[in-house]
Amino acid sequence: MYLPYFGLARSPFGIAPDPDFLYLSPQHGEALAHLRYGIGQRKGIVVLTGEVGCGKTTLLQALLRELSARKYRKIILKNPTVDLVDLYGQVLHDLSLPTNSRSPLELLDQVADALRRYERAGRDIVLVIDEAQNLSAQMLEQLRLLSNLETKDHRILQIILVGQPELRKMLRKKELRQLRQRIPVYYDLRPLRFLETVKYVNYRLAYAGSNGGVKFSLTAAGAIHLAAKGIPRVINGLCDRALLSAYARSGHGIALRDARRAIRDFRRL
Repeated sequence: MYLPYFGLARSPFGIAPDPDFLYLSPQHGEALAHLRYGIGQRKGIVVLTGEVGCGKTTLLQALLRELSARKYRKIILKNPTVDLVDLYGQVLHDLSLPTNSRSPLELLDQVADALRRYERAGRDIVLVIDEAQNLSAQMLEQLRLLSNLETKDHRILQIILVGQPELRKMLRKKELRQLRQRIPVYYDLRPLRFLETVKYVNYRLAYAGSNGGVKFSLTAAGAIHLAAKGIPRVINGLCDRALLSAYARSGHGIALRDARRAIRDFRRL
């Protein structure tokens, strides 16, 4: 609705994860560097945690886009509440291999054999589990067993666990101390600071096609930052509403009153 009015080519503040709009704040850049290092150096298990809406999935998608299909076989687990049979079955399915058993031990052996074959062929397998805070302690322990597969100098399977702060709490449990000791790369993503929020908003506007014709005042950006507590997904929702408010009153700058209206609308949900 407001895109032509503001001279925008695409919506700047969608709430769906979109690596095209990834803004690398200092900490987001550091988090991405951790992910790249863990996979590139075959460290085995990489963990990324952070509050809902902080940009974890967007970072993950950006990383996966970088990984060459010739070198990496990517397995993305979309339902982390599956049991062991389903976990091993999905890995084998994604590797285009049949699952002829319902025994977890037999399936584990099949997965191990498949991983070794891929390793000998010079390809790395990356197992990605988003929303990993939903995994049980038993499932996390099974992932540790999978991560034990190694050659003399590197892990055969690379595992990325991405989850909310509850994942960090889960990993601190005594029964998971062996797994915790096998996590060489870990990063906890925090909300944006105020100046990062300002740069984030301006970056997304520019990427959406703005030539500087539409701007958020500092007071508007400050109100949005405080209301969103620095969470990018919430910032997006508030900025979208603020743009709509400015459009409705035929304004070209996003003023404090537009931000306040957006915040009131948001808080009614």
